[in-house]
Amino acid sequence: MNTLEQTTQLATELIKQKKVSDYEFTVNKVSGVSTSVRLSEVETLKSHLDTSFGVKVYFGKNTGTAASQDFSKKSLKNTIESACLIAKYTQEDPFNGLAPRDRMAWQVPDLDLYYPWSLDARESIEIAKECEQVALEQSEIDNSDGAHLSSFEGESVYANSNGLIAKLKNSNHSLACSLIAKRGDEMQTASEYSVAIDSKDLTLPSEIGLEAAKLAQEKLGSRHLNPQKCPIIFTSRQSTGLFFLLLSALRGSRQYKKTSFLLDSLGKEVLPKTVSIYEDPLQVKTLGASAFDQNGVLKKKQFFLENGRVSSYIMGQYSANQLGLESTANAGGVNNCCIGANFDGGLAELTKGMGRGLIVTDLMGHGINIITGNYSRGATGFWVENGKIQYPVSGITIAGNLKDMMKNVVSIGNDIDLRSNIKVGSTLISEMTISGEG
Repeated sequence: MNTLEQTTQLATELIKQKKVSDYEFTVNKVSGVSTSVRLSEVETLKSHLDTSFGVKVYFGKNTGTAASQDFSKKSLKNTIESACLIAKYTQEDPFNGLAPRDRMAWQVPDLDLYYPWSLDARESIEIAKECEQVALEQSEIDNSDGAHLSSFEGESVYANSNGLIAKLKNSNHSLACSLIAKRGDEMQTASEYSVAIDSKDLTLPSEIGLEAAKLAQEKLGSRHLNPQKCPIIFTSRQSTGLFFLLLSALRGSRQYKKTSFLLDSLGKEVLPKTVSIYEDPLQVKTLGASAFDQNGVLKKKQFFLENGRVSSYIMGQYSANQLGLESTANAGGVNNCCIGANFDGGLAELTKGMGRGLIVTDLMGHGINIITGNYSRGATGFWVENGKIQYPVSGITIAGNLKDMMKNVVSIGNDIDLRSNIKVGSTLISEMTISGEG
């Protein structure tokens, strides 16, 4: 098999034969293993080796894209010819074009993201079994949806007609356990996981299993709630999804397509003044970090919201061209996005300060309209009175409008979930609507 460097050189030579005005392409190679165990029996054991080649060619302002999973010369040639053919049938788009040369990642910093794990099949099975077995030994744990271990390492090269060749290497390892707890006729599910760049930083298998069992046990004895309005705390695990919606609404593509509940929000206050959101993509050995975006633009630390106000949309080069702005090097999304805490404490302290309300630990369904901001999802969690958890709750729906929810953020804790690309702590919102059986 060709190395990525050989493939890059060959692809460049083949594209230049087509006399395109510009081009850009990416070659990727990912390898790894994944293992699934359920009730101490191996369900799946896979070895992975995936390659991909994606190319975009420009004939003036006409573009064509094509992709392949084969690095052979014949396949590369056919893929490039397909992209050129497509370009002949596309409409001219004045917003097409490469990013400016001076924004390119000519010097790629080493972010210390590559820690391959020599994991053989037997070891992967033993680790997954250990994780699940300790969980199954806990009281009221009735069944298992399995333990899952994966280890991947990847390499990629981005190249374009400006002469840029930018390389990345990374690794990702994870271990998860999902369980079912039972008491009488009631059953509850819960899961726990660990993810790391370096396998040495993974949580111990026994600790993951014990935590998954604890989370499932704590849900037993759940009750319903009467319809009402009250404060709600999203745990740090659920807050990542909440702020993902806000970031999605700030994407440049949603702005020029006018499909965002935060349309034309630049300079407007959408969060309390005590909250800022920034991207810190060059942090070393950090999940979500990246040196450059999918347009080859070098990334940097930057704010999207400062003191509650929108200071920038989130844009790749095409979106920036559409809006008449500069790219924020976010083609492909944000990297290591941080929501600054405005509260000195975590979930326990937020719960005490809330007094009475709901802690949301799990969300279900997809009742979200990113255009209007309407939000409605099934939820489970815990009811709080006098600053203390009283009992678990299930069978409820929480609802509101994302624009109002963001303005009603009271506190964001410092119990940040570092496993996510979006780094945020537990979030207290002053009021949302709860519906469900009384």
